[in-house]
Amino acid sequence: MEKHIMGENGISYILGEDGLYYPDLYLPEETDYPIGKYGMLRKSYLQEYRKGLYLELVLAGKLNEYLHQIDGECNQMMDRLVEQMKERQGVTEELKMQDQMTWVGRMNNIRACAEEIVLMNVVYMN
Repeated sequence: MEKHIMGENGISYILGEDGLYYPDLYLPEETDYPIGKYGMLRKSYLQEYRKGLYLELVLAGKLNEYLHQIDGECNQMMDRLVEQMKERQGVTEELKMQDQMTWVGRMNNIRACAEEIVLMNVVYMN
């Protein structure tokens, strides 16, 4: 028996150890970008709630690139929101020098609020 054959439908088949022919399918190569916190959260969300989109991205070889892009968008949005909230709430370097504990408390609150906005509007969007 031949190890490789071409089917009538144009698909290549490979001979398995059990004597049966299986389609010689492969996934396209993916770029390997680093993925951070928000990219991993988006991946988990897609796997659990948006399986169709997740499989589409995997089969197209674009999942890693997509998650890297989402992660970058989220980090930029976090930075922008934190700066805007600091300005509106009057959290300055002067406050940091005068009362560090108040500054830390306000910054923690600002970061938590900004992260909630990012998660709801980017990571867990439909």
